[in-house]
Amino acid sequence: MLLPLGGPDGELGAATRYLSQRYTAPWGQVRAGLTDVGTEELAHIELVSTILYQLTRNLTVDQIKEGGLDAYFVDHTTGIYPQAASGVPFSASTLQSTGDIVCDLVEDLAAEQKARVTYDNILRLVDDPDILDPIRFLREREIVHFQRFGEMLRIAQEQLDSKNFYAFNPSFDGVPAKPQTKK
Repeated sequence: MLLPLGGPDGELGAATRYLSQRYTAPWGQVRAGLTDVGTEELAHIELVSTILYQLTRNLTVDQIKEGGLDAYFVDHTTGIYPQAASGVPFSASTLQSTGDIVCDLVEDLAAEQKARVTYDNILRLVDDPDILDPIRFLREREIVHFQRFGEMLRIAQEQLDSKNFYAFNPSFDGVPAKPQTKK
């Protein structure tokens, strides 16, 4: 359960990534989508942290040792600390915000898929219904976010009006978007 909080594909990274990318998104609908998903990811941090707290709050020293959490315990007792399952602490170096909307949205699509895989793997390992239900919920949200990012990428592609929309960074190169038409 540490990985979904502070791992390279965790909720903390997702929230930071999307809320950072929104500033250079060239269209309001895409900015709003990044803001919405990034804000929801903040709520996911709370869900994952709550699960971690509930799993660790009453552990004995023997259970901590048996569970392989002794190194974590030395550093954090049973405090909630964002790190990967491998013990590597959360770092912003695991996320990207390029200012290129196509690049950022493709990054976001991949991030949501990797988060879904993480939740799939947790579901394979856990049999506690108090953990399974919220993890299933979080997995479902990753699928919804993937869909939303796909929609945002479609919007960006339509606005760029180019067969080769990978050739430039609209927020930096000043390439004008296609004029909006009423439908």
